[in-house]
Amino acid sequence: MDVSEAIQSRRSIKIFKDIEPISKIDVEQLLQAAIMAPNHHRTEPWKFFVLQGDGRLPLSRVMGEWAKTLVDDPNSESGQKRINKMMNKPLIAPTIILVALSHDETGKGIYSEDHSAVAAAIQNILLEAHGMGYGATWKSGPAYECEPVKSYFNLGDHEEILGAIFIGEADLKKEPVAKRQPFTEKTVWITEDNQ
Repeated sequence: MDVSEAIQSRRSIKIFKDIEPISKIDVEQLLQAAIMAPNHHRTEPWKFFVLQGDGRLPLSRVMGEWAKTLVDDPNSESGQKRINKMMNKPLIAPTIILVALSHDETGKGIYSEDHSAVAAAIQNILLEAHGMGYGATWKSGPAYECEPVKSYFNLGDHEEILGAIFIGEADLKKEPVAKRQPFTEKTVWITEDNQ
């Protein structure tokens, strides 16, 4: 599969077969692709955490404890439903790569550039996984940014999780369809100097 085909055909896969985690060799190939992302001043502002099999369970518990703080009554039916939903997040795929931004505020790195570099590293993982025949999806948000999760991974004040990449064998009933507006609706061409 060439690069253009990978870009055009990659889709976020959200349902995975509950099988063995992907091999260490394959994970290493994904991480090698990630670190080839462009990064200004070669800051290499990323950290990776690979969770597989039962290694996902501690994160599940941490997220469950955090979810208890978000509900009015953790023992109510609705509270338990929300807590269980949160606890199941890390269990949807057999392999997770959590990608953190590790911004060095004392060096040459500029936060916005380092943030973009980590996002590019995540895209490289997604494209490489697709090229290898795996399904993958990038999830982010408060569940991965909360203090208990940061603490579990020993992240400092200058570090944050930008994404949890779920990877495994896709369990698709039908191929997902890309729904994108045409680039022409989002593009302005400037071809002349009007002064």
